[in-house]
Amino acid sequence: MNKVKVLIVDDHEVVRYGLNLLLNRYDYLEVVGEAQTKEETLALMEQFGPQVVIMDVRLKNCSGIDCCREILRQYPETNVIMLTSFGGADVILNSIEAGAMGFVLKDTGNGELIRAIDAAIKGESILDPMITNKLLNHLRKVPGDLYEKKSNLSKQERKVLELIAEGLSNKEIAKHIFLSEKTVRNYVSRLLGKLNLNNRAEAAVYAVENHIRSRGQTP
Repeated sequence: MNKVKVLIVDDHEVVRYGLNLLLNRYDYLEVVGEAQTKEETLALMEQFGPQVVIMDVRLKNCSGIDCCREILRQYPETNVIMLTSFGGADVILNSIEAGAMGFVLKDTGNGELIRAIDAAIKGESILDPMITNKLLNHLRKVPGDLYEKKSNLSKQERKVLELIAEGLSNKEIAKHIFLSEKTVRNYVSRLLGKLNLNNRAEAAVYAVENHIRSRGQTP
């Protein structure tokens, strides 16, 4: 089986070293390089073509969000996961809008990062449910918010959206509502289309902003 190529982008050597140690524990992952600037990142992208990039929000010479945007402009199939110790609403929202597939806080457990990588490999987006509350107040204050859309979601599509907002993967959602993973993927594709959203992370933001949460809550 071909290994998944991963590029680490962070301007702190200690962080890069720790991420290397963590990722090298997994046989299916291969760290192909490390970078601390936008220029180094793009050079390594061209050289190795990694499928996954672990990107710090703040780099030496630019914003990691800008670097993420440039990576996806040149290499749109790349899965970028933002990693940071700063989880402000603006940073999270801007990362999602730049096309990041996931957002992981540095103070979360190692398992959360691996979970985000595994989801990205499958083409899924992960938005840690721990940060959704930080987005809620921010999004409510934005006039004419981009995520406020009319929709005609079915009952099952709404349920899937609720579980996406809780941070569940397609596999976990399938177990929760007793459907196949393939069927859940179809529901996700349909609801993204109806809401005119690009990925699961945007769907989670939409659900939070519109109070679409499970356990009997209503928007």
